[in-house]
Amino acid sequence: MLLSILLQDSTAYDTGYSIGYAIGQNLPYIVVILIAFFVFLYFKNKSKK
Repeated sequence: MLLSILLQDSTAYDTGYSIGYAIGQNLPYIVVILIAFFVFLYFKNKSKK
């Protein structure tokens, strides 16, 4: 029990939480950029043939 309290109060926990929050905030943009990139590659390869 004491170990879980120490882990939650640590700075590593706070850093992990802020990294997770940043990823959660930017995830929709990252997904849209990845989809656009793969669509671009698909049409680029299709136009070569």
